[in-house]
Amino acid sequence: MTKDLRRLISEALEEDIGQEDITTNRTVPADARCRVRLWAKQDGILSGIEAFRMVFDRLKADISQWDALSNGDRFADGDDVATFEGDARPVLTAERTAMNILRHLTGIATLTAKYVAAVDGLGCRICDTRKTTPLLRRLEKEAVVHGGGTNHRHTLFNGVLIKENHIAMAGGIYKAVENATAGAHHLMKIEVEVTNLHEFEEAVEAGADAIMLDNMGHDDMREAVQRAKGKKILIEASGNASLDNIRAIAETGIHLISVGALTHSAPAIDLSLIIEQV
Repeated sequence: MTKDLRRLISEALEEDIGQEDITTNRTVPADARCRVRLWAKQDGILSGIEAFRMVFDRLKADISQWDALSNGDRFADGDDVATFEGDARPVLTAERTAMNILRHLTGIATLTAKYVAAVDGLGCRICDTRKTTPLLRRLEKEAVVHGGGTNHRHTLFNGVLIKENHIAMAGGIYKAVENATAGAHHLMKIEVEVTNLHEFEEAVEAGADAIMLDNMGHDDMREAVQRAKGKKILIEASGNASLDNIRAIAETGIHLISVGALTHSAPAIDLSLIIEQV
């Protein structure tokens, strides 16, 4: 991940800088040092602090006096998230890229924590999806974990998830599961997406290890949970989950709720970076 992260940060900096940071290089003395304070303007859960620091290191900002919270730490409005000293030019040049990454990932962790708190005590896990920003998936999924959530598969290679279009092209749930079972190794679990109780029964009889209830009503979810009792089947709910309805979904007894909004709709956290001369 470190090698991939370095490449990602290098490309992000190249995108922002272009030929050079003409403003900083024309206004700030080359030998200037600065003191930096990164502070929160709202409550949150931190994620992405290593990437934040790495942005400055990639521009050789000669960081010293580094003091920062850790990923997963809670902070309140007005708290210091990080303080450090560095060479002023690279710090100023790297500032926006570093902040964009940190605010985005911290936003994901913070939103995830709200979902996790909403189902507290029900034994139901909050999970992400593959609805992530291209090339940022690993960082975004780490942010979900920092917020107390869990990860779904990271890539298409990590597991079998048979969805509506796979079923249509395979010729039905039975055939899709049969084909997947024949083509996967014995340690690979198979999940099937269903939209009603009839399809749920088909998936159970076909031998699915996990079943995703896609946009099903709460009563049907409860019924599916009851029908799965005594069977080693993980029941996942998916579709239109929000902070307003997440607890009601969890109260049906399902094991897992996947929430695409954790990564595709989390608002960036409001952080401010203040720089002054040393």
